[in-house]
Amino acid sequence: MTIFLQQQGGGMSMIIMMVAIFAIMYFFMIRPQNKKQKEIQKFRNSITPGTDVVTAGGIYGKVKEVNEMDNTLMVEVASGVKIKIAKNSVYASAPADAASGK
Repeated sequence: MTIFLQQQGGGMSMIIMMVAIFAIMYFFMIRPQNKKQKEIQKFRNSITPGTDVVTAGGIYGKVKEVNEMDNTLMVEVASGVKIKIAKNSVYASAPADAASGK
């Protein structure tokens, strides 16, 4: 009878350890990632013409037009050179001096 109780107690400690590992992973990995994604989405929703941005491909530019219908942006990357990009490919705002090429 005592052997059965010892085995059951060992199983309970294993479950507690698994819960603890999941909690650590949640607070150190999953939660910060979700927070960062919400921050990026908030930035994307606040983009207006004149905002300096950096795309996922590393292209710096200034937003000239925002098209909410097809979720795209028209970005000027050089004087007179505009490219159309997906709004979801913008990850950060760029410093004003970096986007102007100075």
